[in-house]
Amino acid sequence: MGTNRPAGSLYTKIENRTATIEFGHPASNSFVSELLDRLTDVLKKISSNEEVSIVVLKSEGERAFCAGASFDELRAISSPEEGLAFFSGFANVINAMRECAQPIIGRVQGKAVGGGVGLIAACDYVFAVEAASVKLSELSIGIAPLVIAPAVQRKIGMAGFTELALSPVEWKNAYWAKEKGLYSKVFNSIKEMDKELDFFMTTLASYNPEALRAIKKILWEDTTSWSELLTNRAEISGKLALSPASKESLKSLNK
Repeated sequence: MGTNRPAGSLYTKIENRTATIEFGHPASNSFVSELLDRLTDVLKKISSNEEVSIVVLKSEGERAFCAGASFDELRAISSPEEGLAFFSGFANVINAMRECAQPIIGRVQGKAVGGGVGLIAACDYVFAVEAASVKLSELSIGIAPLVIAPAVQRKIGMAGFTELALSPVEWKNAYWAKEKGLYSKVFNSIKEMDKELDFFMTTLASYNPEALRAIKKILWEDTTSWSELLTNRAEISGKLALSPASKESLKSLNK
């Protein structure tokens, strides 16, 4: 059962050295700006918590994992400044995940689009089910997956990213995502996935927390430029969202 809150929901539980972050939104677990800001803040707080060794990122319900950014907010962009602010939401979350001191384990129970794929790519290890197909739909609505590109390219390479980005209406199945490196493990059902995830997290949480933090650092070596890079990408994306072609594409989605 998902949330009915228009601003979405975000819950955090810390237990047995594991922080579980669960987000939700009635529109297929998409992200409004407020929810992205809240997730960024939570990740920063958890990063500084010495009692936490690992993090699980998940979404509500049994259907979509994340439909990306809010279409309503995207349609409402009316200036470059608003565009920068809007696209900086995912930029800030990805940077917070990258800078988080603890490894982040993703739990993907359903489809992911656009920014949702970026979130998955920014996780350090990902459990998914067969229904967890992925798609980068940005080109089909007049923009481009610029902000999430570095995270996706880091996981699946330029060839994989190109295949997703230039086929914006084509879903790639979970086994394609695993073969490319986006998913670590794929399961037949949510029940099977959660059983294995619980065992994995219990085992991981028993390891030396200092060693886990050391591994996290080397996993993200050579990405210190991302703070500036993703902001620059957000600025370009904001301008694209103001283009006549983008406005027309977004308008057609209402019909």
